[in-house]
Amino acid sequence: MAGHRYLLPEDIRKLQTFEFAARAVVEGYLSGRHRSRSRGSSIEFHEYREYTPGDDLKLVDWRVFARSDRHFLRTFEQETNLECHIFLDSSASMGFSGSSPISKLEYGSFFAAALSYLVIRYGDRVSLQLFDDKIREFFPPGSTGSHLNLLLNTLERNEPGNETSLAEALLRSKPLLKRKGILVIISDFFDNPASIFQALNPYLHQGFRIHLFHLLTPGELDLEQRGLTSYVDLEDGSRLIAHPSALRQRYKEAIEDHISSLRQLSQRRSVDYSLHRTDSHFFQLFDKLVN
Repeated sequence: MAGHRYLLPEDIRKLQTFEFAARAVVEGYLSGRHRSRSRGSSIEFHEYREYTPGDDLKLVDWRVFARSDRHFLRTFEQETNLECHIFLDSSASMGFSGSSPISKLEYGSFFAAALSYLVIRYGDRVSLQLFDDKIREFFPPGSTGSHLNLLLNTLERNEPGNETSLAEALLRSKPLLKRKGILVIISDFFDNPASIFQALNPYLHQGFRIHLFHLLTPGELDLEQRGLTSYVDLEDGSRLIAHPSALRQRYKEAIEDHISSLRQLSQRRSVDYSLHRTDSHFFQLFDKLVN
């Protein structure tokens, strides 16, 4: 894994002994493993499932392929039954960094890379979707080293795109996710909260466990004190020239109302929501997966 921008050697060393990993596997929060139904110490064949890109080719049953000309995998009762689906907001607003050393997109990419590494390290399957006002890229779940490299390379070349439409991306994504699992959404959530949760309904009804990671820069949470300032909307290009002191109170009330709406809707629907500043270490996001 050497040489990847968002999965640094020092982070890998920390992740290998990260307390979260062991807790998640034991308690079933991240891996979601069901108890093994195998008897004794054997691993018993369970069922066939169709091959998807990223699966381990060693599990393909070539005799079935010879008869049907289709690729099927033999699955076993000790195999995990859960997939982790990562949705990373790659809209224009995610390119904002303000006074932080990295942008929201970069911060989210570090977390997505580390989470993908952990999921695959423990034998589970992870998918990745990049979206703005549409689905830009989607990689079905996989559990191999080559699949992880594909995801990491994709994160490295990713750039902020168009306007945010998380609700639209969620609606279009549902048919792509064949099996329920953990849905991790990393975004600045500059979309209508009611629309977001309406789009989450099909996932909730199917039994997905959903984690919303809300990323904002310190300056987005509290306007910095400065002189006359030109504010530019990264998504529609509109401009506003004003003194921050004239906007600060109204802006603070608006952002707090937005955060409160997301939090309240999450609580009502048993969705895990957490707000994170980009000047904190992204490792803190892992704690929210097990709390």
